[in-house]
Amino acid sequence: MTASDPFPDGPAELRYLDFDYSDSEDGAGTFDAMVSTGPERVPAVHAEIAAVLGWAHAAFPEACGPAEEGGEWDYDLRGARETAQAEALDYDAETGRIAVLPGPSGPPRHTVTLSIGGSPAFCDALRERFRID
Repeated sequence: MTASDPFPDGPAELRYLDFDYSDSEDGAGTFDAMVSTGPERVPAVHAEIAAVLGWAHAAFPEACGPAEEGGEWDYDLRGARETAQAEALDYDAETGRIAVLPGPSGPPRHTVTLSIGGSPAFCDALRERFRID
């Protein structure tokens, strides 16, 4: 594993990635996780994702790719940063309308989705490595 592996001593439970599992008729499976955090937790979330993907590349080298192209495992990783702006609302009894005044922006939320899946052997190994139920 790499020096950045937060779990260098073997199997460990993930703190941020909570995977849902689905399988297909051919025995292949997919693990899906979505994490949404404030900026202070982004490095820890990224470290977990890097640990999962680093393990997959090390444990199943040269096997990453779509099954229809001969790959044993594959993944999809996406992210978004969203900010919310508070609004002050006021009801004007004379006009019967709502007045909207923009407020300050809040801190950004960082959302990451990771879908990773593959053959039954890959799925079993991923479950064991990261204690995924």
